[in-house]
Amino acid sequence: MLRIMLALAVALSMAGTARAQNVDDIIKRGSVQIGLDTANPPFGALGKDGEPEGYDPDVARLIAKYLGVKAEIVPITPQNRMGYLLTSRVDMIMLGITPERARQVWFAAPYALEAAVLVGPANVQVKILADLAGKRVGIPRGAMQDIVLSQNAPPGAQIMRFDDQATAVQALIAGQVDLAGTGMLQYRIINRDDPGKGYETKLILRPLHFGIGIRRGNTDLLQWLNTFVYAIKANGELEAISQKWRGLPLGELPVF
Repeated sequence: MLRIMLALAVALSMAGTARAQNVDDIIKRGSVQIGLDTANPPFGALGKDGEPEGYDPDVARLIAKYLGVKAEIVPITPQNRMGYLLTSRVDMIMLGITPERARQVWFAAPYALEAAVLVGPANVQVKILADLAGKRVGIPRGAMQDIVLSQNAPPGAQIMRFDDQATAVQALIAGQVDLAGTGMLQYRIINRDDPGKGYETKLILRPLHFGIGIRRGNTDLLQWLNTFVYAIKANGELEAISQKWRGLPLGELPVF
């Protein structure tokens, strides 16, 4: 029994050490593991070469550059990203900042402005949530659109959940849904891929800022990430990423 108790204590101690990862641990390992959604353009997508590209991958590679280590970008989904972080499969994740999510993770200062919206063709008349009654709405399972509509969708709205944003958008293009849950700039990409229907943002469900999420208690890593975000805002690198992928100025980002 004593041996079992000692073994359990050692295992718990090692688990605690693994979770309490700091900047020195990452530098010693020689790589930083960053989870991000690769089905959420322009923030994340897979390029023609199969490598992640977009706003988030560019920021992730800057994180690695400033740490002096290799970037290991891990594709994640809205459904599994919290699990990947909390079980130490990645060091950090990139996602929208909300009070609900902050109960599980710590967020560094925001690095991007975004919004959870519903997109549809010009002939779909939706201006307020009540207009969703009788509409088929495709949303990424576990994403912010899912959170908002699970609580606020009117009676008669047909909420159809898909594995990711890309699948919901394909359902929209195929006519399987009337509206799709996306980011605020996704309509431009849909119009490029399926011209002639005049896709536009119909509803803004929740404005969002994106932040880098880490396991709670990692004060050292949080301080480094806040300093990192400050530095790339000040030297113009983050502005260049915003112009490259969003076609818009970075704008004012809050600090907390």
